[in-house]
Amino acid sequence: MAKSTSSSKKSAFSPAALFKRLGLRDVNPGVFNGKWTGNGKVINSISPIDGKVLGKVKQATAEEYETSVQAAVKAYESWRNVPAPRRGEIIRQLGNALRAAKKDLGQLVSLEAGKITAEGEGEVQEMIDICDFAVGLSRQLYGLTIASERPQHRMMEQWHPLGVVGVITSFNFPIAVWSWNSALAAVCGNSVIWKPSGQTPLTAIATTKIAEKVCRDNNIDPAIFTLVSGDAETVGNRMTNDRRLPLISATGSTRMGRQVGEVVSKRLGRSLLELGGNNAIIVTPSASMDLAVRGIVFGAVGTAGQRCTSTRRVFAHESILPQLTERLVSAYKQVRIGNPLESGVLMGPLISTRAVDAMQTAIKELQREGGKVLYGGELLSGAQFPGGRYVRPCIASAKGDYKIVHEETFAPILYLIPYNNLDEAIAQNNAVPQGLSSAIFTNEMREAEQFLTCCGSDCGIANVNIGTSGAEIGGAFGGDKDTGGGRESGSDSWKAYMRRQTVTINYSTQLPLAQGIQFGS
Repeated sequence: MAKSTSSSKKSAFSPAALFKRLGLRDVNPGVFNGKWTGNGKVINSISPIDGKVLGKVKQATAEEYETSVQAAVKAYESWRNVPAPRRGEIIRQLGNALRAAKKDLGQLVSLEAGKITAEGEGEVQEMIDICDFAVGLSRQLYGLTIASERPQHRMMEQWHPLGVVGVITSFNFPIAVWSWNSALAAVCGNSVIWKPSGQTPLTAIATTKIAEKVCRDNNIDPAIFTLVSGDAETVGNRMTNDRRLPLISATGSTRMGRQVGEVVSKRLGRSLLELGGNNAIIVTPSASMDLAVRGIVFGAVGTAGQRCTSTRRVFAHESILPQLTERLVSAYKQVRIGNPLESGVLMGPLISTRAVDAMQTAIKELQREGGKVLYGGELLSGAQFPGGRYVRPCIASAKGDYKIVHEETFAPILYLIPYNNLDEAIAQNNAVPQGLSSAIFTNEMREAEQFLTCCGSDCGIANVNIGTSGAEIGGAFGGDKDTGGGRESGSDSWKAYMRRQTVTINYSTQLPLAQGIQFGS
């Protein structure tokens, strides 16, 4: 690792040329429903790298929202009749188009979301991977044949598309989350209407342009991938209340998820919620210290602590806590902070000055409760840190029952907490309201197995000798409790985007009833 200063080597690329290659302009329509429009409020996309405006986006009006939903419904009515393997072929081509645009789109993610280059391109790779995954699923939308209790009857289940799937995404994964939903929803025969984060609208527009071209090249109605940029009042609230959208998949804060879930449930719709995470790593005396340090640093510092799977709590056995603390502080001192587009930088800025303020408030609350900052936490200033959004990642000593430790602060704060026995550590891992990701570093089989039992971690993701962050698309992603209960990707993820229908066929000349019921003579 390099020293914790910004690299002096400047990035060698032109934002103007990048925008041209991706079809972006200084002012961009933020609505796509088969055609590009946008007559609502104009917002600025501000780069967290330097606080400067990247471009402007014209958001949707209420009328454009309505037009867009109508276009998505019409597109669905045609798309659902396309054979599923053919739908998979379109998604295969989308994956290839994303491969061709990987570097450009990855740089745009870095510009707009502040991720380092490797993470920006990694997000696009997630999109490519989920497209490949969805292509395979397009030939595996299986139903079961079920033994009927009635003679000369056949019973089976089959799966049909839902309709228009609403997708609401957050700034920290501005395009990958859309693909996790839209690739699977599309091969299942649905159309998708997307409300992107208002902090990262340009990546959404560039991605939609790529999907549009794939559709047009195949004479497919491009409104299967509809984009509606807008605020909560104009777009978000309308989506959650709209009965034409049977499923709302929303990624964001627990507060937002509660609102979405309540509104959607009142109209008896479905919601797929990916919400907060307060993820912990347990480090036992038998653990490989090298592995644990690497896993903790990436989990806590990656994306500047702004992943839902970021590591926020570490429970270290009291016998190894001093050594682990020393190793972590040493590693943190070597984290190079600065412009995420520069070579060698490992941590970029927070998304906004508001996020910086939230981090400082959390540190003050920690200290008020008796915790101690062991390293970092301060705002960085100077010419190499423009825009007021750069911080030094923080390591703090804490106790597991601190109120602030039970809250999710979307920033690079890592709480180090001692434990005496594994039962205690698992109990503290499970004591927070959130239940997304968890991990244990150990070389003892019994400890690993205990962590993975029904009496172990209560999170949707449980890892052994791997950190909490960096999930693969092959496994179901999501968690329980305040994380919302949703699952994306994984073996049966397609079922969330379809409706199940039970079918019984009588090929006899009689009409026997189930349960042996006799009706009439």
